[in-house]
Amino acid sequence: MMDTVQEAKRYLDNARQILSDKAQKEDGYYQDSKYVKMAGHTAYAGVLLALDGVLGKKSKGRKDVEWYKQQLAKLDKRVLNSFVGVYDTLHLSMSYDGNPLASVASAGLQEAERIINWVENRTATA
Repeated sequence: MMDTVQEAKRYLDNARQILSDKAQKEDGYYQDSKYVKMAGHTAYAGVLLALDGVLGKKSKGRKDVEWYKQQLAKLDKRVLNSFVGVYDTLHLSMSYDGNPLASVASAGLQEAERIINWVENRTATA
């Protein structure tokens, strides 16, 4: 279980590295949307990896955002809200749209870290 959390943290570190090394921040904006998209996807994948450590496997078909929302609604409403924000910020705004605002990326990564820490604390006490 802790391996999952460490791996999720590694994904976040990789996302930060992509942004700092390749996305070319100038005046609070990233210049290369390709790397914003890559970083958003990487960070979001890390959040899903961490959540899978707590939520387990889905019985049929692929997991989707609605499945994660349903599972989190049963466990912790604050983490559900956090996940909705991460989905919107990292997955939609960054991964799909390549939103160039550095403050958006920063907020999304911070929220992703909050979820991963929640998983870590939850699995440590389980």
